Amino acid sequence: MTCDEVVGRLRSGMTLGIGGWGSRRKPMALVRALLRSEVTDLTVITYGGPDVGLLAAAGRIRRLVTAFATLDSIPLEPHFRAARESGAFELTELDEAMFMWGLHAGANRLPFLPVRAGLGSDVMRVNPELRTVTSPYADGEEFVAVPALRMDAALVHLNRADRLGNGQYLGPDPYFDDLFCEAADTAYVSCERLVETSELAKAGPPQSLLVSRHSVTGVVETPNGAHFTSCVPDHGRDEAFQRLYASTPWDEFAARFLSGPTEGDYQRAVRAWSEERR
Repeated sequence: MTCDEVVGRLRSGMTLGIGGWGSRRKPMALVRALLRSEVTDLTVITYGGPDVGLLAAAGRIRRLVTAFATLDSIPLEPHFRAARESGAFELTELDEAMFMWGLHAGANRLPFLPVRAGLGSDVMRVNPELRTVTSPYADGEEFVAVPALRMDAALVHLNRADRLGNGQYLGPDPYFDDLFCEAADTAYVSCERLVETSELAKAGPPQSLLVSRHSVTGVVETPNGAHFTSCVPDHGRDEAFQRLYASTPWDEFAARFLSGPTEGDYQRAVRAWSEERR
């Protein structure tokens, strides 16, 4: 598929999961395609990074479910912060472990999973809808009942994929992308390079084959599609461009880099900026 074909299957009001972690291996080409569409009023579920910032600045988020929103080397995502300070969307903020077990519950089609994380913390105070459950066994221990994080669609980015939907990561961390795909009704994988299935086994160990075709609806080849986030070992984070993104007024940034009709226009604008900088 193409990025625009993927977004053509999304609808306003959907619950959308976005893989990656902070400013690492985010499906940014798919997010940029989403910005070129009219899709809005989204509930976004993600370990947040610039995906959240872009969608928040463009006014596309109705509710955000996350454990954080960071650019990693820049601790707080500035457009997320601005949107929260203005009350632009609802926020459900979970502990990182609670978020992970919510994904597990969604992937396994369970209504919730019991966890200890969150007990005794303000997570319970700021999320009054959360409930606790008591173990039915002799221990009688109390747990937080973390609700399943189910999604209409999920977007993830991986290093390699084949046409069948098998996806492979070659960097240091899977970032729960497999759970996002399994917890969603439909899942779309963008990749740095589309390869034959036989090539996946040669590129890395078996455990690097993170996403299985049974949970994938479509695949998009998008070289440099995670820019400006990292996608190790294919490319690191573009720190200079990330600083530009974080320090430039949204309207100015969007006009220069996001106003073109295709992902190619964005990539050309970035290359032109890099040449000017040199």
